[in-house]
Amino acid sequence: MSGKTVNSAILLLVIGNAMAILSDVFIKLMDPGAPVFQFAFLRCVLTLVFLLPLARKLDTGNLFGGLKVHAIRAHIHLVGIVCMVIALTNLPLATANALFYAAPILVMVLSAVFFREKLTPLSVTAVFSGFAGIIVILRPVEFNWAVIAALGSAFALAINAVMVRQLPKEQTTVHKLFLNYLLIIPAAGALAFWEGATWNLQILVSAAGSALFILGYNITVLLAYRQVDANQVTSAEYTGLIWAVAIGWIWFGEVPDLWFLAGSMMIVVPLVLIGLRHRRRRSPARGFNPASRETPQKELEPGFSGSAQ
Repeated sequence: MSGKTVNSAILLLVIGNAMAILSDVFIKLMDPGAPVFQFAFLRCVLTLVFLLPLARKLDTGNLFGGLKVHAIRAHIHLVGIVCMVIALTNLPLATANALFYAAPILVMVLSAVFFREKLTPLSVTAVFSGFAGIIVILRPVEFNWAVIAALGSAFALAINAVMVRQLPKEQTTVHKLFLNYLLIIPAAGALAFWEGATWNLQILVSAAGSALFILGYNITVLLAYRQVDANQVTSAEYTGLIWAVAIGWIWFGEVPDLWFLAGSMMIVVPLVLIGLRHRRRRSPARGFNPASRETPQKELEPGFSGSAQ
């Protein structure tokens, strides 16, 4: 699976999205009242440890290039991690992931507002259909803090995706990842100290598993998009929701209802149609690939798929 052909790239993305959902599973296995700041701190520290073998890809001569933007994105990322943990520990796995798919829709809106990008009729349809799909999934009677947290995580992901344009283009993905997590640690550590929770081995295991699988996801994404145009394979990213439904059903006994299925279709189908339209035109995809399509040079950062953060 080198990712050098369309079929192998699609297979890599399917496997990668399964790994991203497994990252979510490690979070979901925690208790609803688990110390979220402790988890965020440990996951960021462990992610840096896992990145150390790739340290040669850091530009040590300009390590802190674009520091202001990196710092803002890092702290938005921290908010996203906290929101993600609250959502995953309180909502069904598939429901949380369906709400995370608000991120690509929000990216379209933010790009239109801040970068004056023109939305096509299909993009506008995707925006309205996506928000309607979220309402269908939730239904007013099920709107609670966990839902707000899931949407907060989607907002954090979308803002970070839009802000990536402000980062130095010469920085590698590893460099961006390293700075992102490095800059999170002081705030996450201070919040964990303020939280005052007893350090827990279960939280450490969950943080390690989540960090490892989300990095595995990003490796598969990097391999898939390095050799193949994004618009040829991006639809494979939506298998993440299928994995979430399957694992939630088998592992946690979370049976999706018709409201969930209808709402998910309203979110995902227009996004898939946008990807297919770009594929037919054989032009670079302008939309947001829900996992981590944040960098221009076919290099990818952690992004979406539930573990979007």
